[in-house]
Amino acid sequence: MSRETISQSISIVHPISLSHGKNAEVWDTSGKRYIDFVGGIGVLNLGHCHPGVVEAIREQATKLTHYAFNAAPHAPYIELMDRLTAFIPVDYAVSGMLTNSGAEAAENAMKIVRGATGRTAVIAFDGAFHGRTLATLNLNGKVAPYKQKVGVLPGPVYHLPYPSADNGVICAEALKAMDRLFSVEIDVEDVACFIIEPVQGEGGFLALDIAFAQALRRLCDEKNIVLIADEIQSGFGRTGQRFAFSRLGVEPDLILLGKSIAGGVPLGAVVGRKTLLDTLPKGGLGGTYSGNPIACAAALATLDAMTDEHLRNWGAQHEEAIVSRYEAWRAQGLSPYLGRLTGVGAMRGIELADAHGTPAPKQLTQLLSLARDAGLLLMPSGKSRHIIRLLAPLTIEPAVMEEGLDILEACFKQLA
Repeated sequence: MSRETISQSISIVHPISLSHGKNAEVWDTSGKRYIDFVGGIGVLNLGHCHPGVVEAIREQATKLTHYAFNAAPHAPYIELMDRLTAFIPVDYAVSGMLTNSGAEAAENAMKIVRGATGRTAVIAFDGAFHGRTLATLNLNGKVAPYKQKVGVLPGPVYHLPYPSADNGVICAEALKAMDRLFSVEIDVEDVACFIIEPVQGEGGFLALDIAFAQALRRLCDEKNIVLIADEIQSGFGRTGQRFAFSRLGVEPDLILLGKSIAGGVPLGAVVGRKTLLDTLPKGGLGGTYSGNPIACAAALATLDAMTDEHLRNWGAQHEEAIVSRYEAWRAQGLSPYLGRLTGVGAMRGIELADAHGTPAPKQLTQLLSLARDAGLLLMPSGKSRHIIRLLAPLTIEPAVMEEGLDILEACFKQLA
């Protein structure tokens, strides 16, 4: 099967061609089975072809495959927004809009905050990832490969260190950098918003420092700055809660959603304070495919499955399986390249580093290949591409999870 018609600017982690999947397992076109610890890069919290999602798609496809909501509203969009806004664990009145992806949600959030504040400056964080569209590129806290060769990007955007126990940046260090930013680079009164991931995804599954999150919330309240939480990868149960911001003890003003919102069907959303979402004039928000009826039906089925009890149980089982195995590996000295365990809940990363703590991207590349040959798909992350992010479906069967961790253990032993 030729790939000559596909842009060579698309990077491929695993040079295989998948045919089908079921929950946490996939098969390639040659019939080889793999355990999937990638999960569509966080899209498949409910696994491949979840029965409830598949049935919802099938039923909706017999009724209405598409209508542009801004031309004529349709029931799936309305029902989903009612359910989705009720699913957001905040105390204020919530409204929102649907998009086609997480990056498009971030783009629309930038428009919303400009309209609401009359300001344009955005503050993002080192290691961040918010999308590959032109405006979101500048939000990303990493140049290569996202910002290379594309010239001047929309702004103004400033970056601060991301404080986390997982990267060694403490709260005081980030606050000091913020003080410098406001005294040297930009007046705090000109800042429209902060955009931050409660747990960084591409950055290596780094959990945000709680004290910093609360200090940031106080600053935003004092200076009328919008606080945006990017929950595109960390949301919908990945940390064992509905959303990762709940562990921080703060409520963001806007929340970006995507990935696991619709069981694998492309969909995203911006939700948050109704006063912000209603700021732009009629026609300022919308899109031809945004809130497609089939995607909405899939999202409704996803919400049906994501009860708080299910999320707690899935998160606890996932976390216990990963943490207990990791601790056993550390105790037995499994590999000189087994570094720190990052993240929280079921959103965990494993760092590859040498005895001095120096990132080991070469060994990670070797691990990806070894694991794939043994039937396990893994995904890299981190500033140096040295952290494995574990994104198996939350619904993975315990036996399949253990089989995948067994393969990972065996591959670590082979690293050179």
